Amino acid sequence: MKNIKYIIGLFLTLAFFASCEEEKYEFGDLTAPSNVQIADPEIEGQNLNVPELMYGDGTGFVTFKATADNVISYSFNFGDGSNQVVPSGVVKHRYTKVGVNTFTVIVTAIGKGGVSSSKALDVEVYSSFSDADAENLLNGGVIGAGKTWYWAANIDVHVGLGPVFDNYGGKEFAWPNWWNAIKAWDAEKFCMYDDEFVFTKTAEGMTFEQTNGVAFIPGTYASVLGVAGDTCHGEDVVPTMYGVKEVSLFPSSSKAALEGDGLYFGVPTYRGTSFEISDGGFLGWYVGASTYDIISVTADKLIVRIIQPGNGFAWYQVLTSTKPVQGSGNESAFTKEVWSDEFETAGAPDPEKWTYDLGKNGGWGNQEVQTYTKNAENVIVADGILKITAKKETDGSYTSARLKTQGLYSFKYGRIDIKAKLPKAAGTWPALWMLGDNINVVGWPQCGEIDIMEQKGDDKVSTLGTFHWWNTTDGVYGSFGEKKEVLNSSTEFHVYSLEWTKDKVTVIVDGSTVVAMDNKANLPFNEKFFLVMNVAMGGTLGGAIDPAFTQDSMEIEYIKVFQ
Repeated sequence: MKNIKYIIGLFLTLAFFASCEEEKYEFGDLTAPSNVQIADPEIEGQNLNVPELMYGDGTGFVTFKATADNVISYSFNFGDGSNQVVPSGVVKHRYTKVGVNTFTVIVTAIGKGGVSSSKALDVEVYSSFSDADAENLLNGGVIGAGKTWYWAANIDVHVGLGPVFDNYGGKEFAWPNWWNAIKAWDAEKFCMYDDEFVFTKTAEGMTFEQTNGVAFIPGTYASVLGVAGDTCHGEDVVPTMYGVKEVSLFPSSSKAALEGDGLYFGVPTYRGTSFEISDGGFLGWYVGASTYDIISVTADKLIVRIIQPGNGFAWYQVLTSTKPVQGSGNESAFTKEVWSDEFETAGAPDPEKWTYDLGKNGGWGNQEVQTYTKNAENVIVADGILKITAKKETDGSYTSARLKTQGLYSFKYGRIDIKAKLPKAAGTWPALWMLGDNINVVGWPQCGEIDIMEQKGDDKVSTLGTFHWWNTTDGVYGSFGEKKEVLNSSTEFHVYSLEWTKDKVTVIVDGSTVVAMDNKANLPFNEKFFLVMNVAMGGTLGGAIDPAFTQDSMEIEYIKVFQ
């Protein structure tokens, strides 16, 4: 759930003090600026006669005005990690750190030959806007871990162009009305598809860093720089591309966010949150700006809008947290999301989507040793992640959890994507799988089983994809499966998928095929199936359990079904 909170108010106290200022230094014909003055800052929306606006309208905007003699330009260090050079001496800045914080603002008046004089002031700012959900979706929600985003090059219209203000009757200012014809893996844009962008949660906020790739400069902006357009360039052209930068979030103020809608992108409205990357940072598409409207952000997709200076062009970008793989042959024919769980509500899993298998049930037909529960120690949603935890209890027994959508949701044909990180302990047997809806009528294996992901207890560097059925032709049990190397399955999230049509059933990991099988009329894979996910202990695939085992978890970031 989106958690945006506004608390109106901006409390500003100023303590002026001068530093490094002299009336006049003579270096031949060089004269340092003198008489540096800073006017009382202007708080946006302030109305002393209205209590709720006494300290401003809560946006955090403060306008600073500086003057000096013998000055060419002014450099503002706002004390929050951002700087700006302003020849006029007038600048508007937004403070976004939530709460009451004191920043030392240093204004440097720059004169001929670079000689300068400075003046500083302490600014105590109360800024209230926060969108914790957006922050955690951008950076993964774990301090220091970081989350990497990539161009969604495997889908059409991963970049587009539209007007900033123009409305021809369809709110064209809010979607890429001018250019929306780009296809997946566009040849001209191919040079930018190795870009990697990392957002990292810190104790103080959030940082951004481009860790790989180049800058794509469209023709509309290349003329400003005097370089070739509609191609990629390096640091020699865009020196602000690399390096760790600060990220600040604030409420959107664009016409698109306030008056438009997000229907073109499959959401009713823009999110209402913007972010700015400090020190000239940008998301691969370089148009001389660093402020983005968030149209939509989920665990695996980020859609943003950025305005090119001059207010003529609004660019749209679509990023994904799962690196696309070209030529895998697994681009899905199913594009309409029909069911999902992104685990955004902390606590127990959504009871309208999930139920449980409970107990020991004689080892569940596989000699498993765990007892399934629905206790919070074994299954819980926290920080946008579902955690299924297998534990060794004080009496030496084992507990875990097995969730299913049986009786709540089932489907026939489509695409399912599950982003998960697997347990690493020997003896754990994680599984993401499906069973035929008619299991209570015909039993197993007649109902059919599709194992999207299983992992053996003694092999944590690969996963299995397997199909199970009853062969009606000769009356015997049938199965077919393959193994795929996934070296970091326990330390990184991977996307485990199923592409399921009336003609073929394909298990996929990170866009690469694990196993594929022709689907035929006499197989059970032409009926509805429901979802199951669990962590078993021991048994036929879990094997020997590490004697030092205490607990381990499978973490799931999202599950999505497309048809």
